[in-house]
Amino acid sequence: MIPKAYISDLRVYEPGKPMEEVARELGFDDIADIIKVASNENELGPSPRAIEAMQEAIPEMHRYPDGGAFYLKQKLAEKLGVDPANLLFGCGSNELIVFLCHVFTGPGKNLIMGAEAFAVYFLANALYEGETLRIPMPDHVHDLDAMLDAITPDTRLIAICNPNNPTGTMVTPEAVDAFIEKLPDHVVAVFDEAYFEVMPDHMKPDVLKHIRAGRKNVIVLRTFSKAYGLAGLRIGYAVAHPELISLLNKVRQPFNVNLMAQAAALAALDDVTHLVETREMVFQGLEFFETELPKLGIQTVPSGANFILVKTGEGRRVFEELQKRKVIIRPMDPYGLPDHIRITIGTPEQNQRMLDALAEVMAEKN
Repeated sequence: MIPKAYISDLRVYEPGKPMEEVARELGFDDIADIIKVASNENELGPSPRAIEAMQEAIPEMHRYPDGGAFYLKQKLAEKLGVDPANLLFGCGSNELIVFLCHVFTGPGKNLIMGAEAFAVYFLANALYEGETLRIPMPDHVHDLDAMLDAITPDTRLIAICNPNNPTGTMVTPEAVDAFIEKLPDHVVAVFDEAYFEVMPDHMKPDVLKHIRAGRKNVIVLRTFSKAYGLAGLRIGYAVAHPELISLLNKVRQPFNVNLMAQAAALAALDDVTHLVETREMVFQGLEFFETELPKLGIQTVPSGANFILVKTGEGRRVFEELQKRKVIIRPMDPYGLPDHIRITIGTPEQNQRMLDALAEVMAEKN
């Protein structure tokens, strides 16, 4: 067994443990009392319409899915005000990131990203032996001017996660427009908008207008995992100029988005009530933590996503102590933020339990 030499040195993404495994390790008999607010999932669950659509799709599971996602593409194009040729679907937006790196990066080429941004960009770029340039993020926010200054003739991709995971921070619509105007033609700007649906409306940039205007080196990535509650089905999408979409299609495997995912996403797009309830849950939860955590002496980072980054000190210890209290959050030491943890916004009951458990842990520390 002789793999390519560089494969052995690749870093593997480390997901959080399943609740069942946490329960087993800690000796809990019942997982029903454990809350998992670690992975930025929608704690309201999938939309009721999506659940109904999945149930109706079950008898068709012996069929291959529509490789072109025709009906979903038509509906989403109408919703976004773009042409179906501007769309491509993937097994989560993660697969689309891999497509981008497959097409554009490689030995001698580089990808630019924020130092505290979504790790999958680095991991995907490494798959193709591309170099990653990590740009410091003052106050945990993407520095778009510094990212532009870092561009070299060998730069092929530049990734802006807005809101950013894991910091939750946003860049203004005005800054996004100015950035795109300065972007050189040889670089593709990837605007990762996984949390777009739960952003405050006044902070939402309109990147799609640049694509509608014919800009060929701008791409938007979004997902049904977060606001739509379909993380387990793995379905995301890209919006870009048809020429860019065509390039990505060349490296896409047939039937990459399963039938169940397409059925659920198609139905979820019509469930406005579920989306509104999700936004309300997120906004209220963020306000709750931004009000209550400072009372515990805990600093919060302003967030436009469905999670909040907080500075507790000794993030790994806090993570372990919370697990003992049947609360699972995400420690941030893998992101170079060892004093921080990330908390997914949950239901009011989950948020209160999270706060009470964290208060106990912080009191023990002091």
